[in-house]
Amino acid sequence: MMLPPRVSAIVFDCDGLLLDTESCWSRAEAALFAEYGHGFGPAEKDMLIGRSVPAACAELARFFGRPDDGPRIEADLLARVEAELAQGVAPMPGAGALLESVAGRVPIAVATNSPRSLLSAALDTSGFGGYFEVAVTADDVAFPKPHPESYLVAFGRLGAEPSDGVALEDSSTGVAAAQASGAFVITVPSQAGATLTGDFLTAALTDPEIMAWGRKVRGM
Repeated sequence: MMLPPRVSAIVFDCDGLLLDTESCWSRAEAALFAEYGHGFGPAEKDMLIGRSVPAACAELARFFGRPDDGPRIEADLLARVEAELAQGVAPMPGAGALLESVAGRVPIAVATNSPRSLLSAALDTSGFGGYFEVAVTADDVAFPKPHPESYLVAFGRLGAEPSDGVALEDSSTGVAAAQASGAFVITVPSQAGATLTGDFLTAALTDPEIMAWGRKVRGM
């Protein structure tokens, strides 16, 4: 499907789409799994990717055979992730160039299932924080992705109609949320071999068609 030349706004996911925070999360998750005596591979990662932290940790608690320990596991995981983020976060290929192209010409926001503390740490470390007019985190909504609330709030705070906007996502959870909001969805899977849906699918933000669109797209 052709990328829209005019949009009301663009809302970006963060983890795995703009920033390689997924590697930080994966290292923290692998260490947590090891502590409970489990290996960590693609199947275990698939249990967690794209989900809100409380939902992911509730699933982990069940998986570890400790169904009542979700809050404690969540606190442990967040501390591990913050320590990883403090070491620095690399941008995903093409992310910086795309943000530079659209910033100032189209209203842009970031919408994530991460808590605000982790998003702020990631954006500050990467230098991407100054691009966004609005940031919506798990702390700002009652229903995280795959519910569309994060996207509806982000577009709403930008004064934009989702049906005229674009969302960029990398996970099935995020894609479901973006599609339910009514936005045009650009999907860039962060997991190798993942089969996702969307209105425009590509392997990376460095896709020449994405780069050209970023230089030409205009607001309404």
